[in-house]
Amino acid sequence: MRQEGIRSAKRRGKPWRTTTPDPEAHKPPDLVNRDFTATAPDRLWVGDFTYLRTWEGRLYFAFLIDLFSRMIIGWQLAPPNIRTDLVLDTVRTALCTRQRGADVQLVAQTDSGSQYTSQDYTQVLDDHSVLASVGSVGDAYDNALAESFVDSYKTELIADRVWRSHAQLEIATVEYIGWFNHARLHSSLGNVPPAEYEANYAAAVELQSGPLSAQAAQPLSSVRAARAGLSALR
Repeated sequence: MRQEGIRSAKRRGKPWRTTTPDPEAHKPPDLVNRDFTATAPDRLWVGDFTYLRTWEGRLYFAFLIDLFSRMIIGWQLAPPNIRTDLVLDTVRTALCTRQRGADVQLVAQTDSGSQYTSQDYTQVLDDHSVLASVGSVGDAYDNALAESFVDSYKTELIADRVWRSHAQLEIATVEYIGWFNHARLHSSLGNVPPAEYEANYAAAVELQSGPLSAQAAQPLSSVRAARAGLSALR
């Protein structure tokens, strides 16, 4: 890299504290225990939120990632005041855009911020049969993958740029997430984008089900008609 004049991207600036736990809130257990593996889509989601600076003031960016494919499945930007609505809108977006089987137990892992332990947030998860999972206070390793995405997002898009307005940053974020999901190569996925990785998985599942399943699903009358047609040809 030095010979080619290439330098790795670095992020500068003072960190901003966004995780403020509520000591009186009921804290769900940590169901993940730093085991960030998933064998299929919609088994484990991880989420977090971070702050962003613009000339118009701060914005807060919340997101949810499907651990299986690293796909960003829900996100929201909100003005300065940190509200539970920010994470609520994010999880509602994910729930509207994803599908999961009735026999699958989905876990949503976040940090211990008060937004993620609020009654409204946990109620939305409970209404959709999603298990809330919360890491310990002040330990980034309990939500490492979400923290890693924050670093990538800020390094690849936010750092070393002047953001004049909230609208400018929102448009750039839309473009970045589209690129992240459909074009960015992920080494953990075998150097393919998340969308392609999920498409390959869906194709493999469909291939495993095979033509026998499709034939079994046909009505008996249609199978008899097909056999009669073959007999006539003979």
